[in-house]
Amino acid sequence: MRFLPVNRQALMVELADLDETLALLGSLQREPIDGVQELVPAARTVLVQFAPARLGVAELVRRIAARDLGQRAERSNVLVEIPVHYDGEDLGDVAQLLGITPEEVVRRHTGSEYAVAFTGFAPGFAYLSGGDPIFNVPRRTTPRTRVPAGSVALGGTFSAVYPQASPGGWQLIGRTSARMWDLARELPALLQPGYRVRFVDAAGMAQVDEAPAPAVAQAVPHEGNALRVKATGLMTLFQDRGRLGQAGQGVSASGAMDQAAFKAANRLVGNASDLAVLETVGGGLSLQSQGETVVAITGADAPLTVTTGSGQRWSVPRYQAVALADGDQLTVGQPVAGARCYVAVRGGFAVTPVLGSACTDTLANVGPAALAVGQVLPVRPADRKAVAAPELPPESLPTTGQDVVLDVELGPRTDWFTPEAVALLAAQRWQVTPQSNRVGLRVAGEQPLARAVAGELPSEGTPLGAIQVPPSGQPVLFLADHPLTGGYPVIGCVAPHHLDLAGQIPVGAWIRFNPIRAFEEYTPGAQGSKN
Repeated sequence: MRFLPVNRQALMVELADLDETLALLGSLQREPIDGVQELVPAARTVLVQFAPARLGVAELVRRIAARDLGQRAERSNVLVEIPVHYDGEDLGDVAQLLGITPEEVVRRHTGSEYAVAFTGFAPGFAYLSGGDPIFNVPRRTTPRTRVPAGSVALGGTFSAVYPQASPGGWQLIGRTSARMWDLARELPALLQPGYRVRFVDAAGMAQVDEAPAPAVAQAVPHEGNALRVKATGLMTLFQDRGRLGQAGQGVSASGAMDQAAFKAANRLVGNASDLAVLETVGGGLSLQSQGETVVAITGADAPLTVTTGSGQRWSVPRYQAVALADGDQLTVGQPVAGARCYVAVRGGFAVTPVLGSACTDTLANVGPAALAVGQVLPVRPADRKAVAAPELPPESLPTTGQDVVLDVELGPRTDWFTPEAVALLAAQRWQVTPQSNRVGLRVAGEQPLARAVAGELPSEGTPLGAIQVPPSGQPVLFLADHPLTGGYPVIGCVAPHHLDLAGQIPVGAWIRFNPIRAFEEYTPGAQGSKN
């Protein structure tokens, strides 16, 4: 085993192969370690997320290293058959790569039984192992911007089915109508870790359409006070603390980009800290009160105005509870610093949770849809808890053109880069590009980061704050809606104490990465700074 640093809340365990990975995963699931919060298995690694206040990393390494990997995972008695129309765009290319005919590709693909090794990338996306040994197919040089839902694909030694339309770089050999992800099921993912899978040639069967997109939550029908959406701004979403503990379904946590601002908004109106709020980016949101409501706005430094039904208008402060009369309209202007504002309403929004959370994951397409003009947002009755006293806003938030320093912990794949690239990560300014969103900040520097290790990295878990480096050498800083697993090396991770700041960086700002910990593998039995 290798024990690679990620951040102070996560550790990457690298193993020899998939069998060892599944053996360690099974051991940690059968006999959990107190303080371990989530496990994200992949092809040759397990990402272990833990609570450092309850479990020191040296003790965690010692206990994992002592696990017996001789006990292999038991064979599941669940067999899922997936009908496939083998007419994928890349079927001919795959056949040519392997030196066989397309018909032989189909015969070999349907002639093997697979097992769900792990899930990731997107909800319901299962990595299937155990196919014919001939299938070791490289990803496409240029990923597609959109792969249709239900596409059956090959990537490396794995097979998979895309559960919904998404970007993707795997080779497409067919399509299926099987619903890989369905929130109406008790277990939304059709393929659970350990399940056995067999593909069936559906030639001659009825034509299949693209598999439907996952369902999303809707606001609960409600009578009483509400907020009507008059304008949405660039994008406004429901967000909360996140969808925790769903890695087994291939779902990352998501949640508010600025967790401190989210909690403050709820606190100011007297709500429990985990109720859903509105997260709006770039300004332009306008809400009209139906009945009497109390709101608070936190996060980015944006002008806030209230306009009454009679046309009177005045400014209101951030980080303070604001009472709205029936017909009053609240408008959030364009931020002068920061990127995202949070709007809480006393009592909370009446919205149905999905997998235990009301947050919207824009990559996974899980949760309520983005707000639309004319939408009515019902408000739940408030309890008797009083609103809080006004709070001081953050002293400084990033602005366009400004340098923002983010502390970084190097790892887990820093050694995949040249020493010059590791130095360049810190020495160079990186500008946030317009392609940035809730999935990640795409940054551009004058010089790209050069790799020391060529070849493809097997997919592995990616934490919030990971700085992933694609072949272009221009990093992507993963934010709340990042994929659960990724196939490009992560040179470092933004320290947890700077994640909220990262969520407030606007397009056009410059990032300076400040390494606060050198890359060094953990050694079982070592003492000192790694505790």
